[in-house]
Order: sequence, then structure tokens, then C-alpha cells
Amino acid sequence: MVNTFLIVISVVSLVLWFLQEKLARPQIQANLDGCIADGSSLAADELLRKALPDWSEWIFRAIAMMWMCWGAAVFLLKDGDFALVLVWLTLFSGLVTGLDHFLFTAARNTYIQSKAVVDYLAKYTEEQRDALQAAFGKELVVAEYSKSFFPVLLVVMVLRSFIVEPFQIPSASMVPTLQVGDYILVNKFNYGLRLPVLGTKILDVDEPARGDVMVFFPPHDNRYFIKRVIGLPGDQITYRDKVLTVNGQAVEQQFLAELLPDARTGRSVRLYEESQDGVRYTVHNTTGINRGDFSVTVKPGHYFMMGDNRDNSSDSRVWGQVPEKNIVGQAFAIWMYWPSITQLPSFSRAGEIH
Repeated sequence: MVNTFLIVISVVSLVLWFLQEKLARPQIQANLDGCIADGSSLAADELLRKALPDWSEWIFRAIAMMWMCWGAAVFLLKDGDFALVLVWLTLFSGLVTGLDHFLFTAARNTYIQSKAVVDYLAKYTEEQRDALQAAFGKELVVAEYSKSFFPVLLVVMVLRSFIVEPFQIPSASMVPTLQVGDYILVNKFNYGLRLPVLGTKILDVDEPARGDVMVFFPPHDNRYFIKRVIGLPGDQITYRDKVLTVNGQAVEQQFLAELLPDARTGRSVRLYEESQDGVRYTVHNTTGINRGDFSVTVKPGHYFMMGDNRDNSSDSRVWGQVPEKNIVGQAFAIWMYWPSITQLPSFSRAGEIH
């Protein structure tokens, strides 16, 4: 709903802005030409009121109201695809900036720099003259904001889509490696460059490895998930008595400690260190809970994902294997820890993700 609303108001804003340039701009210039021809000696504010048509101002207010309604919808409904919003706003602001530059800027500059206009405005103070030249010769509000936002949006889109993206840990499925409230960075380049929104890979770089912490879209949901890569395409995965076996070889597992009972379940939690292909990481196993044993072969072009909080994770054991096209990137660093709005953010957990 929010995304659809964004597209609609963008198109409406584009049309209204174009009509303003084609209809309001000639009217503004005709009104100013009339004042010049009459030799009217008006105060700067009176000249602006006389030259600028009221209906153009009402169009601006309508556009501003639509964008404020969209912002309120985003805040209240918490709906929408941020990647789509970012790409769409970048395209919209770029389109308006380009159209304004190639279709209207030269004509505006020619008019405001014409001898008749320059001579007429020369009687005003420098401050007033600058304000009047801006009012009669600059881009309209939609183009003005688009020109300001486009470079920023473009840089953010490129960084977020192809280099690195921030992500907040929403659940305890990756404890102890990642805590609820961790803010992490996701490498968007490591597993190949993909087009934003579409997810189509345009450049191969590297492939996920066993033990990587990966962000992806699960097969059943359009939200980001984060789990650890346990199985690669073609791997035979077996899980029995909370011990992983990959391709017939048990994953090295070392007991580290028995932790205090879980606050919610009252059950004891055991901390283990596992090692896959030289990658060492810690996992939680909760006593008294058995998620069930299984044996599965990873399908071609798919990955088998599991959370480090083995008995408190919805992962490939529940919703299946992750297709390659659903990969977002590799989580590589924690940069901030902020568990709730009532607490101060902390950088004590900042560091590399293993």
C-alpha cells in the first residue's frame, strides 16, 4: 500500500510540476513584463504578490500535503520496501532534475538575464534583487528539492545496493554470536553484485562458504533473515543428538560452558564452539528441548541455513532451503548495540562477526 501510494504521488507531483513550468512560468513572466511596461514602482513583496499566481502556490501546497501523508503512512503502517523506495525516489529526483536542466533552465536564465528585467530589478536593494531574481528565475519547488536530494539519494543507493548495508538484529536466533539490538554491516559485494529490488546478479565475485553469516530472503517471507550457512549446494546434512554431520564428517564441536538457565524457559543452556572449514563460532544448545533429527541433501543452487541458537531458531529446518537468488550479502561486523529506545546505544560489542 505504501509503495503504491509513493508511485502515485510521484507521478502526480511530476505532472503538476510540469504543468506549473508550462503554464505558471509564462504567467509569472507575463505579469512581470506588465509591471516593466507600466514602469510600476512596487515594493519587492508587492511585486512578488502581483507576479506569482495564487493557483501555482496552491499546487505546491497540495504536493507538499501528499508527501506528508505518505511520510505519515510509512510511520504509522510500517509497511513498504525500503530498497524499492530508495530506488524509486532516486529515479524520480533524477528524472525531474534532468527534465528541468534540459527543458527549462536555459529559458529561465535567458529571461532573468534579459536587459529589461535586469534594468527593472536594478532599482531594488541587493538583498531584494537577489530574492526577486530567485523567485522569477529559479526552478520551482519540486525541481528545487529534487536537485538537492538527487546526489544524496544516488550515493546512498549505490552504497547500500552494491557495497554495504546496515541491518538490525530483530530476534535471538543467532545468540550468542549476535544479540537482539545489534546493529551490523552487510557486505553487498562479496557474493556478487545484484540489481537493487530485482536481486538479479550482474557480476560474479565469490560464493557463500560454510560458516558464513548470511543475510537473505527466506522462501516464505519478503523480510531479511540472518542465519549461518551450514550446507552448500550438493552437501549431505545430518543433525542427530544436536551434532551436525556434513558429507559424512561430524562438525568439530567443543563444550565451553553451561550457562545460567534461560529466563523465559528456565532451562539450562550449553555453550559449544563449532568449526567448519576453519571458521570457528559458538552455538547455544538448550537442555530438555529436542527440535528433531534430520538428514537432507542441499539442492543445486540452494543453501541450508541454521541459527546459532539451535533450539530457538526458525531456519531451513522449518521453511526450507534458501535459493541463490534470495541472497542479500554477508554479515561481517557489529558496529553498535542498542537493545531498546529506553537505553543508551553502546559500542562495546563492536567488532568482526565470526
